[in-house]
Amino acid sequence: MAERPAPNIYSIAAHRGFADALVAGLVPRYADGDLGLARLTLLLPSSRARRTVSEAFIRHAGENGQHGLLMPRMAVVGDLDLDETLGPLLDPLGAADIPPAVDPQRRLFALAQVLAEVMGDEAPKGATLLRLARETAATMDRLLVEDVDPGALLDDAVTGIYPDLSAHWQESLRVFAAVQKLWLGDLAKVGAIDAAARRNRLFDHAAGSWKANPPASPIVAAGVTSAAPSLARLLRVIADMPQGAVILPDFDLGMPDAVWQELGRAGAAPEPGDTPFAKDDAVTHPQYHMKLLLNRMAVRREEVYPWHRKGMTAAPPERSHAIASLFLPPEASKTWVDLPAEQRRLAGVRLMSTANPEEEAQAIAVLVRQALEEPEKRVAVVTPDRALARRVVHHLARWNIVADDSAGRPLSQTAAGRLLLLLAEVIAEDAAPVPLMALLGHPLVHGAMERGAWLRQLRRVERELRGPRKAGGLEPVRQVSARLGKRHPPVAEWFAQVEGVLAPLLSLPYELGLADLLDALAVAGEALCGEEIWAREDGRSLAAFVEELRLHAREAGFAMSRDDATIALRDAMEQVAVRPPYGGHARVQVLGLLESRMNRADLVICAGLNEGTWPARGSVDALLAPAILRALGVPGADFRIGLSAHDLAGALGAPEVVLSRAERDEGGPAIPSRFLLRVEALLGRQADATRETAAVELARAMAQAEPVEPHPRPAPEPSAKQRNVDISATALDRLLGDPYQFYAQKILGLSDLDGLDAEPGPLWQGNVAHLMLQRWHEARERDPAAPLAPIMAQVLDEENADALTRGLWTPRLEAALRWIEGEVGGAQDREVVAVEKKGAMKFEGVEVHGRADRIDRLADGTLAIIDYKTGQPPSAAMVEHGFALQLGVLGLIAEHHGFENLPGEPGAYEYWSLGKAKDDNPHGFGYVEVPLKVGSKRSGVEPEKFLPLTAEKLTLAITRYITGSDPFLARENPDYPAYDTYDQLMRLDEWIATQDGDRAL
Repeated sequence: MAERPAPNIYSIAAHRGFADALVAGLVPRYADGDLGLARLTLLLPSSRARRTVSEAFIRHAGENGQHGLLMPRMAVVGDLDLDETLGPLLDPLGAADIPPAVDPQRRLFALAQVLAEVMGDEAPKGATLLRLARETAATMDRLLVEDVDPGALLDDAVTGIYPDLSAHWQESLRVFAAVQKLWLGDLAKVGAIDAAARRNRLFDHAAGSWKANPPASPIVAAGVTSAAPSLARLLRVIADMPQGAVILPDFDLGMPDAVWQELGRAGAAPEPGDTPFAKDDAVTHPQYHMKLLLNRMAVRREEVYPWHRKGMTAAPPERSHAIASLFLPPEASKTWVDLPAEQRRLAGVRLMSTANPEEEAQAIAVLVRQALEEPEKRVAVVTPDRALARRVVHHLARWNIVADDSAGRPLSQTAAGRLLLLLAEVIAEDAAPVPLMALLGHPLVHGAMERGAWLRQLRRVERELRGPRKAGGLEPVRQVSARLGKRHPPVAEWFAQVEGVLAPLLSLPYELGLADLLDALAVAGEALCGEEIWAREDGRSLAAFVEELRLHAREAGFAMSRDDATIALRDAMEQVAVRPPYGGHARVQVLGLLESRMNRADLVICAGLNEGTWPARGSVDALLAPAILRALGVPGADFRIGLSAHDLAGALGAPEVVLSRAERDEGGPAIPSRFLLRVEALLGRQADATRETAAVELARAMAQAEPVEPHPRPAPEPSAKQRNVDISATALDRLLGDPYQFYAQKILGLSDLDGLDAEPGPLWQGNVAHLMLQRWHEARERDPAAPLAPIMAQVLDEENADALTRGLWTPRLEAALRWIEGEVGGAQDREVVAVEKKGAMKFEGVEVHGRADRIDRLADGTLAIIDYKTGQPPSAAMVEHGFALQLGVLGLIAEHHGFENLPGEPGAYEYWSLGKAKDDNPHGFGYVEVPLKVGSKRSGVEPEKFLPLTAEKLTLAITRYITGSDPFLARENPDYPAYDTYDQLMRLDEWIATQDGDRAL
């Protein structure tokens, strides 16, 4: 019997440069006169690979002086439209007996319905159900790609493991098997199959057709490393064709047999009944998936031949030997001890370590900038870290180098996608200030107005909305706009636009169909942005996303709550990658791992080499236990680590390589990649000589500012005109303790800006408590028996107090208010004569004013000045040191008859605190504190000396700072318990450490 000819299988070594070497060999082999390569068909692994090979053909033609080139037909084996791409070859490839593939979005919603049916009352809803359906689809595809029939879940190999699984995995397997059964029944009813299953049938049909009748034109599969069984069978048929060939990337032809055996079974079970994968398989080795592919092709590694050409960016041959040693499996790595120095060298490979991702991105940008100084030198930055890639792109823009991240961005992170998500957030949060202002300030939003005019009105409204949230919906914005519209008429026009767009959204029912929600979001987006929302590449992707999602959501009748909409849309958008169009720098590429395959440049920078990034963290399948997957013949989760190792091995074949990492990331110290640690271990003592330090030093120098002298302690000296200001009762303490704060607030007019939707802090609590007490006292003037509780509830409703505040703070507040109600109502020796009473006086020629929370008339006719505190009131010692003279200033105003229609001399000063009671208070909260030396107190100011002390301090403050010329020294009295509002303005941290008394050293 004649011996079967050997298959045409080749390997292009890592150092040769796959795409350029491939083209250099294909052109002389398959070129055919005037037709060139047009009769050749190339099967490639991805769309990016097709673009890479096309660029290699163009470079090859340019090198040889060709003015034109007919390139071969290129088909991507992962395309869903594979039959359309290769149909003419097979007349047609998509045979009539192969059912069509179900649409992925239709499949998602159908699986969600099946899951809800199988899980019953335990089934999640809305976005969580869609997420579970997406995970179920991913697991189904994983099995389909491996040609695992759903019926295999009931085989003895699986059922024998079932009793040993935990209850979680048992339930998960039960649900998955039930879903599979129902899903296959639904597919049979509509005459469709899953896309992965259809691709397998297309591969098998092509393999059968080509084996029976080999095409007259040549077919070459290049760079395909997927080990899917059906694809492996097709590749074997191509390799056996007279004009066919399979060309593998970076296959190690020099690996010793012992090392090859140490990789493990790789799909070849040693005995019948054994699993094709073992626990100790070296699935993280870069050659493991290549062994799996050869085993499934039924090809011996001796039948793989080296490719006869090399590319323009080839590295020295020794590089491939070093790469092979670098990734040896554990047992074989022992040979490193005996490796001679020349086999350890990685000439042209440098290691770069930076402090953090920002410094890493800057150093990479410096390396790219330096490389572009050399004519025709090409640079590729390869990283799976998309955030790092974006940083590099932005740093390169500093030198007008446009380098788009060809791996793309998720649709949810683009301008158009973010706009749709913000609209959904506004609905979910009932127009809360943060998402509302983010939406209205989005770069695409203009509301049919001139963009600058739109933003001016928005900023006016936003300024007024700051602080704790007042109410839900658009009512707060309506009130603010109406108030501002009296001074700025365009604000009213602006709000009319906003209300016209958002009111229909906020009136949507809580439970609604996803398709109806998308309709409303699309209408609102167009009203706010016009056609700009659908422009550019992200807008076009968003348009296609919305059209497809709402079509199948409406068909499935899928409904969810408004709260779930944002999560569901974000999850769906994460699956859509928006890639930039052509137009970036011709010699710079920023690539992900998938995009970097088959690519080559003169300088390749492999960035983000930390554990968890490159390689990514291994993940366990959410639905099937690892033991189940092994029994079914499906590679484990660590299989992807081997793929990322293969990507690094391919990148290491470039003439120049920089391996980069940051010592810290956003979460803290980072662990170096296991691949990088192996490189350092292989280099041994040579590692120090390969460090890239110049770029790091330049990056650090760019970020360092010139040293400056330490900032002196601020002591501004405004003019007499600027000093001519009034003094409030609460400002005296600040003026004496920290004059700079008084200067910043009163003279410069600077104050804190509240945050949007700010947390209810002490200031808010104090204002709310004061408002409650003010309204209660006013109500008592009409009805002495007026209760306080209804007023409290009304104020909390007006202030839109959230549930957490009501649950934690209001019970204590209610108890303290009951105490005040009892104290005031039962008092026989005093009468409330004023609430929130304003007063003023002229003192040393300066207006001094204040507001008394409450003034009581005592039995002897004198006045009691009362101040409410939600926390601890100032102590007598603080009053003695002149840090709490508010009540004294109000007393001076009363003494000067500054409270209109309120005659009488001040006779008592009290703080009524709403804090935890100090005495036998039945309510548990509320007490009265007199900040003077009374009763058993050993410190403080005696009552009769309180007003003279206050007058003395007030005179001192006025003569020094208001009518005098003293500088407003920062933190003049370090014991003053100052707020930190102006610490940054006074640059406190720059001089406080050198402070010595009243001067800075």
